[in-house]
Amino acid sequence: MQQVVEALLEIFTWAGLGFGAVVAGVALVLFLLDGTWLPVRAVVETTGPQTAEPGTPVHRVVRWFDETGGVNEAPLSEAEYAQLGAHDMADIYYRRGWTNRMRLTPGSPAVRGAAQLAAGLAGVGVVSLVISWVMFFVRG
Repeated sequence: MQQVVEALLEIFTWAGLGFGAVVAGVALVLFLLDGTWLPVRAVVETTGPQTAEPGTPVHRVVRWFDETGGVNEAPLSEAEYAQLGAHDMADIYYRRGWTNRMRLTPGSPAVRGAAQLAAGLAGVGVVSLVISWVMFFVRG
């Protein structure tokens, strides 16, 4: 039974540390590809017909000035508009060097998820390694 536990700990150690390193590398690549996002205060506006009949789609956009003084505009999805509420102004993040790209969070959810997965896998590997060492010295 003890050999089975030691074998499982060995597998969890190598798999956790190995896959954790690979996923951390993926998270780093995703972070670098994500680019630089800068905070800005934007105006939330409704475009289209102001006296919309029932069933007519209403388009909501945010507009902001970027660091070069250019005016940018991006449409809001229903989920983004619900998250912002009925405010006239909103704090958003726009992509440096690109026009009309914005998001509501400072970091990418994909990067955050990959980093958390890498940390979890590495944590499993470290815990397995520590338990394996403790078992080795207690047995010895």
